[in-house]
Amino acid sequence: MMERSPPGLVDRALKCRERTALIDVAGAYTYADLVRGSQAAAARLLEGAADLAEARVAFLVEPGFDYVVAQWGIWLAGGVAVPLAVSHPPPELAYTITDSDASMVIASATLIDRVRSICDAAGLPCLTTDELGEDGPKNAALPELAAERRAMILYTSGTTSRPKGVVSTHANIRAQVETLVDAWEWGPNDHVLLVLPLHHVHGIINVLTCALWSGARCTMHRGFEAEAVWTVLAEDDLTLFMAVPTVYSKLIGCWEAAPAERREDLSNGCRRLRLMVSGSAALPVTVLDRWRSISGHTLLERYGMTEIGMALSNPLRGERRPGHVGAPLPGVEVRLVDELGDPVPEGSPGEIRIRGASVFSEYWRRPEATGEAFVDGWFRTGDVAQVSDGYYRILGRSSVDILKSGGYKISALEIEEVLRTHPEVTECAVVGVEDEEWGERVSAALVLRAGASLSEGELRQWASERLASYKVPRDVFFTAELPRNAMGKVTKLEVKKLFAAPF
Repeated sequence: MMERSPPGLVDRALKCRERTALIDVAGAYTYADLVRGSQAAAARLLEGAADLAEARVAFLVEPGFDYVVAQWGIWLAGGVAVPLAVSHPPPELAYTITDSDASMVIASATLIDRVRSICDAAGLPCLTTDELGEDGPKNAALPELAAERRAMILYTSGTTSRPKGVVSTHANIRAQVETLVDAWEWGPNDHVLLVLPLHHVHGIINVLTCALWSGARCTMHRGFEAEAVWTVLAEDDLTLFMAVPTVYSKLIGCWEAAPAERREDLSNGCRRLRLMVSGSAALPVTVLDRWRSISGHTLLERYGMTEIGMALSNPLRGERRPGHVGAPLPGVEVRLVDELGDPVPEGSPGEIRIRGASVFSEYWRRPEATGEAFVDGWFRTGDVAQVSDGYYRILGRSSVDILKSGGYKISALEIEEVLRTHPEVTECAVVGVEDEEWGERVSAALVLRAGASLSEGELRQWASERLASYKVPRDVFFTAELPRNAMGKVTKLEVKKLFAAPF
């Protein structure tokens, strides 16, 4: 299949030219604006060449019209888009630019100084988005795009090793988008607010690309600010909102701090939306319950990864089970296997393996890692789950969330869920710390409510009344905040370091 459109996006955009596509800090833009801007960007990138031929183009661009123009322009020119995180320091930006073997870098005028020295050192061209928008050759011929061509490289969070470049083809991206549009019933009358980072599948695919594929509107904020989000929820005509659990926790705190009359307005605004989704990290049941009482929404939990897009989802219509991530999405095959690779019976824990058109093609220039990631065509996620009545429950990553202590296999996520119900605890992370006697000691890092007082002994006594003895934390560390990555996920390897330091 050949197209002149990044996974069909431009072709679809041309069918709704005058509809509003994006709203950012500078104003509103139609689909026709997006097409004109991205075609001009593609011509500028090609500079008379016929095809970028999968050259990697890294871009550090603030969320908004310029971001989409850069991304679509790279695709239309036949390049591979490599989004850079606006939150990353120069060493991490340099790593991504170098590892992807980028041929050039695009940056917002406000961010260009963060990458200019990196480009100078590597001898790479460095364009601002203003320069990208300059007229290229008139009526430039754009290359045809085979569906199996590489389209994008997103970098993993690097929680267990250096980040790896996850390569998705145009066909992979299209499959990821189509399955979500189908499952969550996206349509042209939808309006979604984007507050998520745009170097990650959650923001790029689940929000931005699904919206633009559907002819919907996407309001793009430059990051998350609780009061600003509440204002949009209360006053605008949003139909969808998607975020990570940390965002919902902060929105809850902001709501609780508001006057009673304002709270009522905020809650009423939420009730006008048709769907609110949580993902990218485990959603505490306490947060789900509190958000439901505030907004009237039972958050839809789903499961996905950079390598696979989304694989499991609670239903749009039907029961959404707290603590579960639902069933396989359309076009996605899922199975759970034991350590020998054999399927496990229902109710038993097993590693999640995924197969389908949405699964990535390769780790960039890491053939051994790519080979190790697949078994008989199934992607090995490294996550452990169990299934009951068709609903999957994530128990954690086999490498960091499944603890082996005293001969028991223990889910860190299960313990965390219990600890969060303590009235003085706002956040927690449970890890396994190496121990000669136990194999691993169950260790918990806790964030307490402001002004709270809780000792390790008191916490252990409280936990012993709710958890089996082998699940009660042997070590407790109180901290002002938990270490997190750019997506708000707690980084368990950094949490382990807290227990290596003197208490």
